Amino acid sequence: MSTSARRLLLLAGAAAAIALLLSATAPVAGAEDDGYSYIPGSPRGPQNWGSLKPEWATCSSGKMQSPINLGLLDLTLAPGLGNLNYTYQNANASVVNRGHDIMVRFDGDAGSLTINGTAYQLRQMHWHTPSEHTIDGRRYDMELHMTAVVGVLYAIGAQDEFLHKIVNGGVDPNVAKEHDIVYYRYMGSLTTPPCTEGVIWTIVRKVHTVSLSQLALLKAAVVNGNEKNARPLQDVNNRNIGLFIPLPLINV
Repeated sequence: MSTSARRLLLLAGAAAAIALLLSATAPVAGAEDDGYSYIPGSPRGPQNWGSLKPEWATCSSGKMQSPINLGLLDLTLAPGLGNLNYTYQNANASVVNRGHDIMVRFDGDAGSLTINGTAYQLRQMHWHTPSEHTIDGRRYDMELHMTAVVGVLYAIGAQDEFLHKIVNGGVDPNVAKEHDIVYYRYMGSLTTPPCTEGVIWTIVRKVHTVSLSQLALLKAAVVNGNEKNARPLQDVNNRNIGLFIPLPLINV
């Protein structure tokens, strides 16, 4: 069998596995009427989130909202941030279709990420298509959010092994567990109502890849209107955006 034929079989297998998984996860009851949508210009669209409920007012009035553009002119080198301190590990998980996105909910101890002395337990992961954050004005094809919050960007390319293996039940959340990670850090908010502020964002600079079929299946699984479930960019408002770049040790 030729290399190209084997590759096609692998891609077909990955697509079939994810299709089987997502077909078994219909949207949870009420997910299609959770009070907000991503449809631009609609009464419940992003521009109106802040007026839909009193407790969502921060979506409109907040000055530290997410997502934002991570622009070169807004960056400050921040070597003091240090390497990411995490203990992510393999754990049992379940897949939940929340209507507006697909979420992996960890039923066991999936480890934690420690920031400023506080350990943030990894409880769930979910995807946005296209990416919510942009880098120097570029929007990517997908963004993964992990509790804390860690954001990982994706571009169309080779299949994502995490999505490929998710059908096995046990999930290893180490998509962002690499050595010498370059990352952005800033203070922001949740990107969905109630848009609560005070969220510490860590956006991994390395762009991962996801196959076109995987992306299409994620979009097909959600409720109509949520295929593009990325909140529009918010104003930076002079916030500090730190960029951590690991430097090799030099023996002198």
